[in-house]
Amino acid sequence: MTRFLSRRQALCTVLAAPATAVLAETVHAAEATPAAADQPPGQCRLFPQAVEGPFYFDPKFVRSDIADGRAGVPLRLELRIIESGTCAPIPNARVDVWHADADGFYSGYAGQGAGRSVSTKGESFLRGTQTTDADGYVRFQSIYPGWYPGRTPHIHVKLFIGDKRVATAQVYFPDEFSARIYTTYEPYKLRAIADTTNDEDGIFRSGERDGGGTVLAVNQDGDAVVAALLIGVDRTGEAADHAERGFLRRMLGL
Repeated sequence: MTRFLSRRQALCTVLAAPATAVLAETVHAAEATPAAADQPPGQCRLFPQAVEGPFYFDPKFVRSDIADGRAGVPLRLELRIIESGTCAPIPNARVDVWHADADGFYSGYAGQGAGRSVSTKGESFLRGTQTTDADGYVRFQSIYPGWYPGRTPHIHVKLFIGDKRVATAQVYFPDEFSARIYTTYEPYKLRAIADTTNDEDGIFRSGERDGGGTVLAVNQDGDAVVAALLIGVDRTGEAADHAERGFLRRMLGL
């Protein structure tokens, strides 16, 4: 098993263990993991918000396996949603995730790729929704995301409690881990290595204003990658609303 754990700019990254150990050991992950121990007792930091990006839509697919047969390295994504400040797990929260395939394409949109000639309209690969369990966990089966020009590899996450949006974010991978995936495995190695690292990505850097571009804890368990994160949110939705107003002001130059 190859282990890559990035703590740089990570907010409460957890579950950096093989999947067999995850289920047994992470009920009290907020107290037990080294990254979480960096936080003051009784506090959980607020998850940095990020712009949604142009590729969101809600296919209303409540499912844990979102790969839809796309080629790539299997990815097990494990997220735990907790309340910032109290660290209490949040059950019954809706978690949407979506990301690009190994070729850098999102499902459901036209005008992608070189010359904007690729259309994936009518498709919904690498998108899905799960509801957190009693301990705040959701788990997705996917593939390692590909890259596209100007963006570092990432996964989009959107969180709702009831009808209230409480977080919109993008989460990232350690650069050295992505580079190894892209140069070792097909179909990734059929393309050039990603042209943008985390530090070169404007949206990643934008996250640093709110506490850091959030890097997942990752390791490789056999043929699969395990990526995990502990996410602290403001369940009132005020933090998400405030961040969205800030994004709009920056876009408008106000």
